[in-house]
Amino acid sequence: MEIVILGNEVLRQKAQEVPEINGETKALASTMIETMYRGKGVGLAAPQVGLAQRIFVVGIEGDSPRVFINPSLLETSEELSDYEEGCLSIPGVYSKVERSQAIRIQAWNERGRPFTLDADGFLARVILHEYDHLEGVLFIDRLNQMKRERLLKQYEKRMRA
Repeated sequence: MEIVILGNEVLRQKAQEVPEINGETKALASTMIETMYRGKGVGLAAPQVGLAQRIFVVGIEGDSPRVFINPSLLETSEELSDYEEGCLSIPGVYSKVERSQAIRIQAWNERGRPFTLDADGFLARVILHEYDHLEGVLFIDRLNQMKRERLLKQYEKRMRA
């Protein structure tokens, strides 16, 4: 499974609901987890592998990999925090991004079981980053225009080299 990079139109599309959670969905989730770890990432959304589907995986240190299918963000805290983010679809680009410190999310896992998760700190940040991918939003969209343009120029220069 290949990770698509900035410029691929699927990264800007709103992903579609997964109509049925079956063996194919479970296999996709498993392959996405492998791809995420191979890319040395902590999260990966289906649009990042060219699929406009509402599924993402998260794998942070000290926690088992998690699968989120057709997620709904139920709550976000008013308390915000800054943390440096990167993205497997924008290699080599990092910047501090302000996000909610805590969230509540509802989704289905790869076995088709619904769950609700309260997360905070780094796990909440990773979930919010991946959830954004399902909405066609990249972390650079959360930066002010000047910072975003500077990072994009650096990225384009690096990609041409």
